[in-house]
Amino acid sequence: MKLDVKRHREKIKGENPQFNLVPFIDILFTILIFLVITSNFNAADMDATGKPEASDTSGDSEYYLFPVANLEKVTVNGQDMSDLIRSSSIAVHSKVIDEGEIIIKPKDRSIIITTPSGMSPDQAVKSPE
Repeated sequence: MKLDVKRHREKIKGENPQFNLVPFIDILFTILIFLVITSNFNAADMDATGKPEASDTSGDSEYYLFPVANLEKVTVNGQDMSDLIRSSSIAVHSKVIDEGEIIIKPKDRSIIITTPSGMSPDQAVKSPE
């Protein structure tokens, strides 16, 4: 028996392959729902204040750059330290970030920093190098 290859090629050329997207989308949504349901979102790991824990700090730097773009005044324990701002940033001690309090007031264009007990304002912030 002889195969009619020519007729088969003409038949294939005339057909446009079609791909039905509805079952494909259904399968994707099913996989997505499965992944969301089986994922573990544990809110107990987060701190209520939003500040990182002291053990979560990474790096070996004692001071971290704090951007103060469009802010003109930095007050540490009531003392004006605005003269330490360089290149729209100021260096803040890691202990202040972990244990102190930093309040940003955009309307007043100021930052108010409260240091932990036993730390002077000169230790808390310095001019970036």
